[in-house]
Amino acid sequence: MRTASPYRVGISGSYGGLNLGDEAILQAIVRELRRRVPVSILVFGRNPADTLARHDVENAVDAQKLSLGELAEHVRELDLMILGGGGLLFDREADGFLRPLLVANRLRIPAMTWAVGVGPLHDPESRLVVREALAPVALVTVRDVQSRTVLEDLGLPQEVRIGADPALLLEPKSIAPEMLVREGLEPDERVIGMSVRERGPAAPDLDPGHYHELLANTVDYVVERMEATVLFVPMERQDRQQIHGVASRVRNTERVPPPKGDSSPPEIRGLMPRFELAVGMRLHFLIFAASAGVPFVALPYGSKVSAFASMVSMPAIQATNAGQLLANVDRAWDIRRELRKRLEEAMEHLRRQASQTADWAVSLLRAGKPRGREHGRISGGMDRTR
Repeated sequence: MRTASPYRVGISGSYGGLNLGDEAILQAIVRELRRRVPVSILVFGRNPADTLARHDVENAVDAQKLSLGELAEHVRELDLMILGGGGLLFDREADGFLRPLLVANRLRIPAMTWAVGVGPLHDPESRLVVREALAPVALVTVRDVQSRTVLEDLGLPQEVRIGADPALLLEPKSIAPEMLVREGLEPDERVIGMSVRERGPAAPDLDPGHYHELLANTVDYVVERMEATVLFVPMERQDRQQIHGVASRVRNTERVPPPKGDSSPPEIRGLMPRFELAVGMRLHFLIFAASAGVPFVALPYGSKVSAFASMVSMPAIQATNAGQLLANVDRAWDIRRELRKRLEEAMEHLRRQASQTADWAVSLLRAGKPRGREHGRISGGMDRTR
């Protein structure tokens, strides 16, 4: 086992500041690897400058802009290529995230997926690319049962293991009083957290005005029924537009402060214990809530949100019917202590799952050849740059 020289690991995913859930995933993966072994990390993402500014990694490249030959020059130096985590394998987008992994396969670099989300995956070409990329991979792990089912339907030769989302292991940042003031919160007031986003596949035909009105009615109900302040938490830049659309229809505007600054994932995770209940659409907003032991009502816009709510036994309701939506929020409030107990039990298991994936990754590293090994070369045009 090496101690002086670090292992060289590549991580491919949707990294680059577009979504705080993805950044939480990368931060957690990096931390879990560094806790176990000396490691030098290269990120294949979307915005290398953003990645280098945010994360404790040695290098980052834009995998979409590199030729296959240029990718090969980076990949051939690795001891392990990791795809993930996050929802990467879906129609029309999967091939972009898979490019570094395909190169790793052809160079015979050990590879794995780290708790990836899979689906929807109906397009025949996308299904073919995913199967071609994953069939030779040493270890395939996904983040939920639905993702495993999709991959098993592709006929992969190896076992598909379930490993929980790495963001469940994200360390929170202690929240200073100044941040609460910045967000417009008083130290002792009751706060409900809320996350909204654009309509998704779960409600594709819902009129935007009606959709915003439904959520605004929920906010007003929470303010009046629970005598609480509602704090919106944006997880993507586009969320602010949706927040404005909802907030503009709220009656109790004095109890709905607009989001002020751009918070990091550890700051948002650190803010979560201030909430007595969370109502949300974004998956990683709900993951942060669950990690902090905060009961939530999920408003699923896709199967990944429903899957996570089911894992931790939290209520999930489509945001299409006002009466049903408010009834579920009201019920969650009444039984919030029971919901907290459910979370405690479920989270212990999920954290173990999330940590186990890091153990599997380290086992692959330690089973690899010594640092000075000669990798095979990609044949044909893939050795050439543009």
